Amino acid sequence: MKSSSALLLLLLTAPVYAAVDFVQDIQPIFSEHCYQCHGAHKQEAAFRLDHKPSALIGGDFGAAIVLGKADDSRLIHAVLGTNPKMRMPRKGDPLSAEEIGKLKEWIDEGAVWPDSASVSIDKKTDHWAFKPPVRSQVPATAKHPIDAFIRERLANEGLQPSPPAAPETLLRRLHLDLTGLPPTPQEIVGFTTAYKHAPAASIQQLTANLLASQHFGERWARHWLDAAHYADSNGYEKDPMRFIWFYRDWVISAYNRDLPYDQFIIEQLAGDELPKATQDQIVATGFLRNTMVNEEGGVDPEQFRMESMFDRMDTIGKSILGLTIGCTQCHNHKYDPITQEEYYRMFAFLNNDDEPWRVVYTASEQMQRGQVLTRSAELEAKLKHDHPYWQERMKTWVSSVKAAQPQWHTLSFEDDPSGGEKALRQPDGSILAQGYAPTKSDVKFAVKPGGSKTIAAFRLELMNDPNLPAYGPGRSIKGTAALTEFSAEMKIDGKMTKLKFVKASADYGEPENSPLSPFARDQDLTKDKRVTGPIAYAIDGKAETAWGINAGPGRRNVPRNAVFVLERPLEVKADSELSVTLSMKHGGWNSDDLQTMNLGRYRISVTDAPDAAADPLYGKKSEFSAFRTTVAEWQPVNDEIESLWRQHPEGTTTLTLDPRDEPRMTSVLKRGDFLKPDNRVTAGVPAMLNPLPKNADGSRLTFARWMVDRKSPTTARAYVNRVWQACFGTGLVETAEDFGTQGAPPSHPALLDWLAVDFMEHGWSSKHLLRLITSSETYQQSSKVTPVLLERDPYNRLLARGPRFRVEGEVVRDIQLAASGLLNPEIGGRPVMPPAPAYLFEKPASYAPFPWKVDEDESQFRRSIYVFRRRSTPYPFLSTFDVPNGESSCIRRSKSNTPLQALMTLNETMSMAAAKALGERMWKEGGSDDAARIAYGFQLCTGRQPTAKETTVLVDMLKRHQPKPGEIDSHTLVARVLLNLDETITKE
Repeated sequence: MKSSSALLLLLLTAPVYAAVDFVQDIQPIFSEHCYQCHGAHKQEAAFRLDHKPSALIGGDFGAAIVLGKADDSRLIHAVLGTNPKMRMPRKGDPLSAEEIGKLKEWIDEGAVWPDSASVSIDKKTDHWAFKPPVRSQVPATAKHPIDAFIRERLANEGLQPSPPAAPETLLRRLHLDLTGLPPTPQEIVGFTTAYKHAPAASIQQLTANLLASQHFGERWARHWLDAAHYADSNGYEKDPMRFIWFYRDWVISAYNRDLPYDQFIIEQLAGDELPKATQDQIVATGFLRNTMVNEEGGVDPEQFRMESMFDRMDTIGKSILGLTIGCTQCHNHKYDPITQEEYYRMFAFLNNDDEPWRVVYTASEQMQRGQVLTRSAELEAKLKHDHPYWQERMKTWVSSVKAAQPQWHTLSFEDDPSGGEKALRQPDGSILAQGYAPTKSDVKFAVKPGGSKTIAAFRLELMNDPNLPAYGPGRSIKGTAALTEFSAEMKIDGKMTKLKFVKASADYGEPENSPLSPFARDQDLTKDKRVTGPIAYAIDGKAETAWGINAGPGRRNVPRNAVFVLERPLEVKADSELSVTLSMKHGGWNSDDLQTMNLGRYRISVTDAPDAAADPLYGKKSEFSAFRTTVAEWQPVNDEIESLWRQHPEGTTTLTLDPRDEPRMTSVLKRGDFLKPDNRVTAGVPAMLNPLPKNADGSRLTFARWMVDRKSPTTARAYVNRVWQACFGTGLVETAEDFGTQGAPPSHPALLDWLAVDFMEHGWSSKHLLRLITSSETYQQSSKVTPVLLERDPYNRLLARGPRFRVEGEVVRDIQLAASGLLNPEIGGRPVMPPAPAYLFEKPASYAPFPWKVDEDESQFRRSIYVFRRRSTPYPFLSTFDVPNGESSCIRRSKSNTPLQALMTLNETMSMAAAKALGERMWKEGGSDDAARIAYGFQLCTGRQPTAKETTVLVDMLKRHQPKPGEIDSHTLVARVLLNLDETITKE
């Protein structure tokens, strides 16, 4: 009995043990110390602590909470600071001992966490933009569907639409929107006359004419090139020029042809994968090559390939999907239901390509090339016809060539070479040179002779690779190379000895004393004695001679091989040390200006055969074409064929894509770090969007077709919204690049969906969409703003008035050129370099001297879409007017209004030339008196006649100005004023 009483007393007096309460004890610790970095708005290391399921799963470093095992939990290690570099919280004060004790107790007890104490994460898949558009019911408030939707909203707001704009205003608005050029006085007279009799018909006819103009493509290509962030230079520090203007011209042509938008997207993402892809369809893949390229010394090519991949994903997201997906390279999207894994599944579609500089030809060049190839084939066919026994003779010759080839052993390179290039080892034992391309270097390798016991000759193979200009085999802008000297040394009797070569052969070598290409010459041409020529130049010990492989356009970018025979065979011993040096000293003076002549991809082998010679059939060359050159009696025909090849067009390189033979594996990258691959993924798409078709493969073509599927919720919406933005200044969705949950809601959601569906149902036609918009009374309204409208709708989101805003920078310049009569209307072609301050292209403004060679002829007066776009030093006139520099995809341009813009249009070289030309034009074409001439110039600039007061002011200014010697004349002064009117550079 006593023992029972004692036990009862002990139980009653013992302290009561209370379990740790999450809400009272743990959540306050998380809220004070953790949520700032691991809460709703930010999840460092992909770890979230306010959401129970996420917290128990963990983050980039694995599970942070091990139930029942505090000592094994990363969360406890972090707050204890077991690893000082990983102490948490990183920025705040450390947790107290009591707080850490509470966390340990809580975890040891099983980390009990009520579901009610966890935030809920809304998947947000019901967001309007993630549902496919459905054709809305058109309100019965107007005949035109756009007007019906707009007027219904205006009625709800108690507002009325504005009256129609004046015909001159409407004419200029249509011209600037559809071609980016102002109307001529003749067009103004013709339209205003027609408008008086039949307003609707005259507008319809005008729109049809403008849509059919070749200048339409120039105007609308500019909008897309912003999204593609097109530029004519690589960017980053060195920022050398690139050759991709064929892509720019393809975009112009696509708009002029009204290429359906779905096909427009497919060809840009996967034109090369279409059946029987044309040159144009391959050129279109330049869309994905507009990313910047870093060629600084020491860069890791793979790192910046991945940077380009991230940029491509960002560009696709903004320009096609209308979504911001770039953040998901590091973590799940904070606002939209897109996971990091889904990002890398989309990434996998784009991760299996090489990135060539492909040789392409203009239409006239393609015709000329076809004639050369056809005529050459005819001459070879005639040789075969005239010599019935050619097959037997060729068979004998081919057999002898193959029998003469010895066994070659590929050398294994032991270390990285000097010279600044990145030597990437390839599976076949070759080296691919990437990264920085020095103009002059000695690439030296220590090598293992492999299975060779005796070395009698070396073979150098120059190989094609899609990652070289024009597929190589060299690194020059034409894919050519020059080998100044091939040398080797080996330890013989304990002493490094230079090996002597007595003979060399190659399947091709340039004629003796061939001049260097202009891009590879030194600055001082009088002192540059370097030449290229036959293979013997590579072992003559002379720095001014080099083996050249440029066989001319059409034949220069093929594999080559050369063999170098030693004076006597050498025995390879166990302690023999062998090194090979490739001396390349025939580049230009500026490595930042693509002046290299280095080898691109090459392989070196050895043989013990002392009579080894180069293989004339190396690289899968046509056996007959090689054989016929060995037949002496066929020399006249061979000469004729050679003469034909000299007529082969030069062509131009452009950046495209090329599927790899061996696909890459794609992994989720921890925190977006290419050095931290995690789980591997296969190609796929976000669950919130339309699904892939069954049995879909991982090709870019599948990805492209998925994007433009009729069930895609954002693709059509995003495009019609950007077209609306171009016409009205602001899209129906103001955040044109972001239709996600953090984007602005549409001002007229039913209209946006109706336009998207109508766009798709009319063959994804951009011209149909523009015809529809411009035919609406909403578009044709006067832009005059009343006090009521200014107060109720300052930004014109309700569209109770017409658009009025300053035109883009390119159009400002184009208006100057058109009004002055200087405009060169040529369509397409290489980028031009108008006058610009020389200091921009010298140090320190430029990293290195950049060859901005001003076009002195009428090319300088071409439209602004053709002005050379250098990312690091953009053309000052255009950048002053908010033209993006092409470093990233731009969906919405900023609109600024600064004094610099006025100073630019008043004083810039081209603006002054335009003012002078306009002054001369006014006094030559404008009439017989000053008032008529001024009225003519006024109309050229603004599209209307001046008022009496405006005329009086301008005539008075003309009479008062008495220029002194060296000052601008009176005519130019008046023209300068007209070109700088706000009305001249405003679309009203």
